[in-house]
Amino acid sequence: MSDASLLTAILDSLPEPILVADTDHIIRYMNRAAIAHYKGGETLLGQSLLDCHNPRSQEIILRVLEELRSGTEEQFIYENERYRVYMRAVRSADGHLLGYYERYERRAPP
Repeated sequence: MSDASLLTAILDSLPEPILVADTDHIIRYMNRAAIAHYKGGETLLGQSLLDCHNPRSQEIILRVLEELRSGTEEQFIYENERYRVYMRAVRSADGHLLGYYERYERRAPP
């Protein structure tokens, strides 16, 4: 098994959606949970994440990306009754920002 296959298997085993976009907001990777979670599924690969969001959400994504460029590693985005959602930096070994992903944190049931 290659390292890439192993990493894909690990990410696909997670129940939370993992969607990775580059710094141009192009969706580069979705785990199995993300494909099931987002309307359009894997047809979103290669598309702009901004096209999937309303203007208010686009503003938030653009603002948080600038914070990630400035060195922030993770920023809270929103929450609902099931999840808290964060935008997290993806960096190269030398610290260069490659992109970001949404990280879901399950909320405890009431």
